Amino acid sequence: MFTGIIQAIGEIAQVEQRQGDVRLTVATADLDLSDAQLGDSIAVNGVCLTAIILNEKQFVADVSVETLTATTMGDIQVGTQVNLECALQAQTRLGGHMVSGHVDGVGEVLERKVDARSVRFTFAMPKELARYVAQKGSICIDGISLTVNSVDDASFSVNIVPHTLEMTTLGKRNVGDAVNLEVDVIARYIERLMIGGEGSTSTVDYKTLLKDSGFK
Repeated sequence: MFTGIIQAIGEIAQVEQRQGDVRLTVATADLDLSDAQLGDSIAVNGVCLTAIILNEKQFVADVSVETLTATTMGDIQVGTQVNLECALQAQTRLGGHMVSGHVDGVGEVLERKVDARSVRFTFAMPKELARYVAQKGSICIDGISLTVNSVDDASFSVNIVPHTLEMTTLGKRNVGDAVNLEVDVIARYIERLMIGGEGSTSTVDYKTLLKDSGFK
């Protein structure tokens, strides 16, 4: 698990094709890997990857065909800058929200507009993800925990403060760029509880939440 608080901007040092999938070497810049071990998870642009070779300056990870297809990893190139975060520890401050590193879909920058000292981005998203995105809720974009300003059936907006623009790759994102999206995992579990499954005895439904229990 991750928090969505980016710890460093790294760079793709090598992309090696391997029988249909890819092995990546990621230069980690000033990311602290002093307590990292082989097999640990590291989020790269929001994608949870397993370190199979590791030293203080870089790590190597295999990227499966599934990940190459379902995320922006399929388009990654040598020299691409990426957001990095090591997996959280029990004593870590949870400054963002609970992020799994399992990307739900790929979005696209529709608009970038200056808003005082911040920048307001509007992103297109796959329509099937819209039901998991709520105004003032959390969303993860390229591994960054962000708050949703507004949302409709096909897009949402976020406001990016100067610190986040400087410390992540969002400062370099422009209209047309693709991004990895991960919705709030809590929304997925709530939906599953409400839908239930074969043999389910769940009595939780929209009526229970919205009317009987007073949720608005």
